[in-house]
Amino acid sequence: MQLLMSDTAYARIAGRLAAFAGPLDVLTMATDGSVRRGDTCIDESAVDPEIFWLSLDLWPAGPLAPMLRAALKGSQGRWAQLFSAGIDNPVFGKLMVKGLRLTRSDAQSVPIAEYVVAHAVSLLHPIAEQAAAQAAHDWQRIKFREIGNTRWLLVGYGNIGREIIARAAAFGADVRVINRSGGDDAQVSAFGRREQLHDWAADSDVVVLACALNAETRHMADAGFFAALKPGALLINIGRGELIDEAALRLGLDRDQPRHAVLDVFETEPLPADSWIWDHRQIRVTAHCSNAGDGVAGRGETLFLDNLRRYLAGEALRNEATLAEAGL
Repeated sequence: MQLLMSDTAYARIAGRLAAFAGPLDVLTMATDGSVRRGDTCIDESAVDPEIFWLSLDLWPAGPLAPMLRAALKGSQGRWAQLFSAGIDNPVFGKLMVKGLRLTRSDAQSVPIAEYVVAHAVSLLHPIAEQAAAQAAHDWQRIKFREIGNTRWLLVGYGNIGREIIARAAAFGADVRVINRSGGDDAQVSAFGRREQLHDWAADSDVVVLACALNAETRHMADAGFFAALKPGALLINIGRGELIDEAALRLGLDRDQPRHAVLDVFETEPLPADSWIWDHRQIRVTAHCSNAGDGVAGRGETLFLDNLRRYLAGEALRNEATLAEAGL
């Protein structure tokens, strides 16, 4: 049973992988796309893995493209562990149609949730204004709104969404969720459907986009959304850039709908150097790095090894994607 992973990922988990050595023929791929069994380079014709680990180190500078080509070309592929939470990339749909089971990663959920809350807190509290007063030696009392008196609207209720909810709720914020199937969560005051988005955005202080990108959600934050958005609200997007119509966002910002936008993802990435978004005073830009926490690699390794154990034992896999989620 061939298992293909990057050589850097193998170097990190070789000791822990030894427990599975019996049924597995472990192959490693270098940055140039060459494949080895131990120290021996093997011919491309002999590479036909049943299992693929698409670890985070494959992207953006690693051998992601040749790894995906091997998965698409092979005849034995049955399961691939992804480094991403989303499966909107068309290649993932092709793999599923081909018969591979895909399991998403939740390793990045913690840092993304921390990113959301850190930016929200720093904008809801007048930290920049306080710093300016200090720089000016200006002794003044600056009032602020308590986070426990704010209402949050979270669009999406996956692993990332649940981590965000836990942190916002810990501050005492009222949290509502829009998703497809509802839920039962004591930390959520209400669950709603997509058709309630505009109504709920009208009285939400913080709106977080954390849903998958598909035909239904593409440009969900359009002109109508921004027209409905509560003036002075904060918008945070850690989902996909295409969830937002960026031209509509620009017009919304002019009306204070939203007052601030925190964007980690964009319609075009990398964000072009001449984009208006870089210099807009109401926008914070980060380079798709909300998942760049120092614990992501370790959690990703643990998830893969747990799912590997489950796969070999014929048990249910954690975070398995469905064809419907891939729009198929």
